Amino acid sequence: MKRLTLTSLAIAALLGLAACGEKPQEMGANGVKQDNAAYSGVGQSQYAQSGWKAGDKGSWEQQLKARAQYGQNDYVRIGAQQK
Repeated sequence: MKRLTLTSLAIAALLGLAACGEKPQEMGANGVKQDNAAYSGVGQSQYAQSGWKAGDKGSWEQQLKARAQYGQNDYVRIGAQQK
């Protein structure tokens, strides 16, 4: 019984130490991707909003304001239906 307890403790200790052997996960210089600004976009796409020009920050902000006003503002949507 005592031998079984010592053996199980030794196995538990070995498994506990094995969990500490994780290799470091570092990104090399080639693996780093720098993000572009959101308004730079993907260029011409069939999914791009008409009137938006890729790379134009003012146009990007105008489209965001319009989307927030007409698509997400319930007061404007409800008011438009009641007229």
